[in-house]
Amino acid sequence: MANVAGVQTSLAAAMTLGLKEGTFYRNAKLRALNLLLTNEKGCSANCSYCGLSRSRVKSETFIRVAWPTYPLQEIIQRSQHVSGQVQRVCVSMITYPRALEDLCKIIRDVKAKTLYPVSALITPTIVHDKGHLELIRECGADRIGIAIDTATKKLFELHRGKGVGGPHSWDKYWKSVGEAIRVFGREKVGIHLVVGLGESEAEMVKTIQRADDLGALTHLFSFFPEKGTQLENKKQPPLGSYRRVQMARYLINHKLSTELRMKYNEHGQIVHFGIDERTKDKIIADGEAFMTSGCPGADGKVACNRPYGNERPSQPIRNFPFPPEASDIADILMQLSEY
Repeated sequence: MANVAGVQTSLAAAMTLGLKEGTFYRNAKLRALNLLLTNEKGCSANCSYCGLSRSRVKSETFIRVAWPTYPLQEIIQRSQHVSGQVQRVCVSMITYPRALEDLCKIIRDVKAKTLYPVSALITPTIVHDKGHLELIRECGADRIGIAIDTATKKLFELHRGKGVGGPHSWDKYWKSVGEAIRVFGREKVGIHLVVGLGESEAEMVKTIQRADDLGALTHLFSFFPEKGTQLENKKQPPLGSYRRVQMARYLINHKLSTELRMKYNEHGQIVHFGIDERTKDKIIADGEAFMTSGCPGADGKVACNRPYGNERPSQPIRNFPFPPEASDIADILMQLSEY
């Protein structure tokens, strides 16, 4: 049996639980606790953009901010006092031999001592087959996340596979998506995609459609250059490009359009979303398309809202952790037309 004493959690979670002092820009509220497995030897993968990659210059950050380590039982205890705000717990794997065992131990502990629904962000390199997925479900997880991250097989190999001496396989990851859907059900599985790793908008939209056709939703991230990683000097994707992919993801996952109905220019940029102007204007004005996409809470709204995980608060917000205000919508309208 695994003996999990401590886990890492995001700075936002540490602040929400009263473990760190601080305030949230524009009074954002964290709605999900993200717990990250720890291992004395770290992660054996070497993804070019990841703060946990084995070749990274030592740092305490991951996804832009600090991820301090705390005793699991202290996090569980404190989480019971924020149940009015927090709607879900997500337990994330890193790549090491005991990761599946540790994941299941943490999920069981969270489920035994709280009422939160639990997601598991898995590493298919470790979660080998349908039986492993069934075990994760039996431990108490009701949803699965799989971080495919790149939009194409070529980019996956370049950033996560042989190109960086990493253990991950594009085909294995997609096979796991299908297996997870069979175990957990349609729209109970989400893939992570990171915009800005070298793909075109058309390639990203095609991958979002592939996942949707299988029965998986897309949780969208914007690339952020982590200091000390192989891509520390790479720029973030232009806001216009990110906004258009956000809009396309929303339309596909809500069955309002498809990749084939959308139109692109010679650079693979979206020039038409396959919907009429009235519908387009209504969706933009609503703003939900530009909010963080992630697993829902018991209230049916996105719980995993990751405040400012894609940008510093001083920068334009890429994934809104709250409904955009009128001034935000005005900015989004302009950004959508930036090519």
